[in-house]
Amino acid sequence: MKFKFFSITLIAVPFLFLVACSDDDSEEVTEEEALENLNEEGFPIVDDKITIEFMTRKPPTTANEYNDVLFWENYEEKSNIHIDWGLVPTEGFSEKANLSLSGGDYPEAFYISKFGDKDVNKYGEDGVFIEMNDLIDDYMPNLKAWMDEYPEIEGALKNADGKIYSVPTIYSPEFTSLIGNIKPFINKEWLDELDMDMPETTDDFYEFLKAAKEADLNEDGRSIPYGGSDIGGLFSYLKGSFGIGNIGRNHKLFDLDPDNEDELRFYPTSEGYKELLEYVHKLYDEGLIDENIFTIETNEFHELGADESYGSTVTTSPKTRFDSDSYEGMPQLEGPNGDKDWVYLTNPVPHSDAFVITDKNQNPAATARWIDYFYGEEGATDFFMGEEGVTYEETDDGELEYMDEIENDPDGKTKEQALKPYITWLGGGYPAVVEQKYFDGAEAEEESLKAAERLEPDIIDEIMPKFPFTIEENKKLAALEEDINSYMTEMRDKFIAGEEPFSNWDNYVEQIESMGLDELKEIHQKGYERYKDNIGE
Repeated sequence: MKFKFFSITLIAVPFLFLVACSDDDSEEVTEEEALENLNEEGFPIVDDKITIEFMTRKPPTTANEYNDVLFWENYEEKSNIHIDWGLVPTEGFSEKANLSLSGGDYPEAFYISKFGDKDVNKYGEDGVFIEMNDLIDDYMPNLKAWMDEYPEIEGALKNADGKIYSVPTIYSPEFTSLIGNIKPFINKEWLDELDMDMPETTDDFYEFLKAAKEADLNEDGRSIPYGGSDIGGLFSYLKGSFGIGNIGRNHKLFDLDPDNEDELRFYPTSEGYKELLEYVHKLYDEGLIDENIFTIETNEFHELGADESYGSTVTTSPKTRFDSDSYEGMPQLEGPNGDKDWVYLTNPVPHSDAFVITDKNQNPAATARWIDYFYGEEGATDFFMGEEGVTYEETDDGELEYMDEIENDPDGKTKEQALKPYITWLGGGYPAVVEQKYFDGAEAEEESLKAAERLEPDIIDEIMPKFPFTIEENKKLAALEEDINSYMTEMRDKFIAGEEPFSNWDNYVEQIESMGLDELKEIHQKGYERYKDNIGE
C-alpha cells in the first residue's frame, strides 16, 4: 500500500477575541488568559500546557488507552495539549453521550461524535454546542481552504440558521471512486465469449443479459446474468439512465425539476421513475436478475460472485468482494430518452458532525487549532501514517509506505492489530480528510478506480448534501418520510417482482399524495432554498 499527501497552504488569519465559559468544578480560565496562552499559528498551540476533556467514540479496532498510542503521544508533545479522552465503546456511545447532554454533565468536546443533524441543530440552537463559524474563519485555515474550494462542503455544515456547530469527515471530491462507492461491473470473460461489445445503452444491457442467460456460461446451471446484494444497487445505478435522482444519493425522494431548477421534484411519482420500474421489472420477469435478489444474504452474494456466477453486478470492488479479476467497470448507460447521468454519488461530507465543541470548553480557539491539524498535509500524514522510521518509510520515488513489520507482522498479527499501538484512525468517522493518496479500502482497488474513471464523463454537476431544516421541520419530517419511504420501497419491490401490476400505478400515486406529500414537498423546498443561500447562490 502506497501513500501520498496533499498540501493546503496556511494563510494569515485575523485574531478574534473569543468568549469561553465553564461550569465544571475545575479551575476556570478567563477568556483573556486563554487567548494570551494561545499561539495563532505554528507549534506549540499553547505556551503553558492545558488539558481538554473529551468524550470519544472508540471503535473496537483501536487501542484501549489513546494516550499510550504513539501518534497521540507525539501530537501532545507537539501541541502542548493533553487530551482526557473519555473513551466510550461505539455500541454504547450514543446512549452515554445523550445522557450526559440531557443531565448537563458533558465534556468540553465530543470526538467522532456523529450525533446526527437533528441533535446538532437542537444543541447548537440551545447553545450547548458552540457556533464555529468564526473559529473556522480565524483558527482553522486548513478546513477553511477546503470549504472555500468546494462550497458544497460549507453547505453541508451550515444549519438552518446559517451557523456551523460541528466539523466534518471529508471525502475529497476528487476521489470519485469513494464518493461513488458502489459501481456497475460486467464479467469481461462472458462479454468476450459472447463476442459482444461493452453495453452503452439500456437496450444493449438487456441484450447482454439475455444472451448470457441463454448461453449459461458458467455451465453449472448457476449462470446469473445480473446479481447483487439487493435490488437497490441496480435500481440506483439506472436512475441516471431514466432522468431521475439528479442531485445525488443523499436525496432518496427529491431531485431538481428538469423544467425548473429552482424547484424540487418528488421523483418517485414521475414518469421517469415509472419507466425505470418497468425496465427493471422486465429484466426480473425474464429471469435476467437473480430470483433471490430480494432475500439474498451477504455471504451468499459473495459466494456466488467468487464462483463467477454473475454476468454483471453493482458493488464496491469485485476483487475485494469476490477475489475475482474477471470483472471490469461499465459506463453509465444511455436510457430510452437519451438520459445518461452518473447520479448515485455521496456528497463529500459523509459525516458533518465528526467533532463538536461544547459551551464548557475553556479554550475553544486552542481546541479549534488542535482539530484543524487533521485537515492539512502534515496532520494527515501523522494521523494516517504515524511516525517515519517506526510505522512508515518514504520510497525512492517519494511515496510513503507502511513498514514491512506493519504489513507483515512477525508475530502473525493482522495489519489492523499491528497498527493499534501507533494510530487510531481505523474504524472511521474521524474529523479529517480522506483522499485516494492514503486510502486503503475497496474503493482504492485498481478495478474500482478504473470503473469510476469510466463513469466520470457522465457525473452530475452538483452532488448536494442533505438540506438544512429547522427543529420543527425535522419533527414533521421524521413521521412523513418514514411512512412515505416505507410505502415507496414496498411498492418498488412489488412492481419489480410483478406482485403489483402497473395498471395500479395511479392508485400508488394517489396513496402517496394522501400521506402528506404536499407538506413534505414544502419542507424540502424550504431546505433547498436555505442550502442555496448558505453557499451564496
